[in-house]
Amino acid sequence: MKKITALLLALLLVATCFAGCKKEETIVVGYTIYSPMNYLDENGELIGFDTELAKAVFENLGYKVIFQEIDWDSKYTDLESGTIDCIWNGFTCNTADDDGVLRSQKVDFSYNYMENRQVIVAKKDSGITATTNLSGKMAAVESGSAGETYAGTFDGVTTKGASKQTDCLLEVNSGAADFAVLDAQLAKSYVGKGDYADLAIVDGLSSDVEYYAIGFKKGSDLTAKVNEQLEKLASDGTIAKLAEKYGVSNTAITDFSDQKK
Repeated sequence: MKKITALLLALLLVATCFAGCKKEETIVVGYTIYSPMNYLDENGELIGFDTELAKAVFENLGYKVIFQEIDWDSKYTDLESGTIDCIWNGFTCNTADDDGVLRSQKVDFSYNYMENRQVIVAKKDSGITATTNLSGKMAAVESGSAGETYAGTFDGVTTKGASKQTDCLLEVNSGAADFAVLDAQLAKSYVGKGDYADLAIVDGLSSDVEYYAIGFKKGSDLTAKVNEQLEKLASDGTIAKLAEKYGVSNTAITDFSDQKK
């Protein structure tokens, strides 16, 4: 009897430990360093509008969030392989890649949550003021980005690929490229400040409006769940507060009613 009781107690302890130690479900968010969306603060902690919004969404859904820095040019491969569960990093959804295929055909997108444009950044004394000044010049672009696509619309422009948009700024600063094509959100955060004080956004050469959305693997049930959370976080004012905190109140979308199917 004592042996049986001891065995039952042991089994009860194992069951209790298993229930208490059940592995927490995780979500891996793919990102690149891109202020004000995802970037490191002075303590090396990842912060930003996208970072905080992703945490709010997935924590509400009961997931532990893991952020995985990716090579933007490999984003689709990482998503398809399961290395990441979503692409949440100022991901322009209403465009095609250089292969001519719409991004919406490659991934499932959430609601559009922010407006953006592609802008041209050059040195203040570059003499670039119009599209006619771009022919024969070298453009630094993030490989696989909407910026690379936009640069390809200008005649006579040669592109130089970089792994991150911030690297494009370095190329222009050093003189290795004549100009860079960047997301307006990022450009406004860096250009004309600190190490980039000699750079400026060229007025009048921006693209048509773009929209940011979160990208998921085709057929993922996460898309609908995230959309539901975006609506809730818009309704309770969370998105507006984050937009104000990170200086994107003029471009953040806080009403998704017109995007419902």
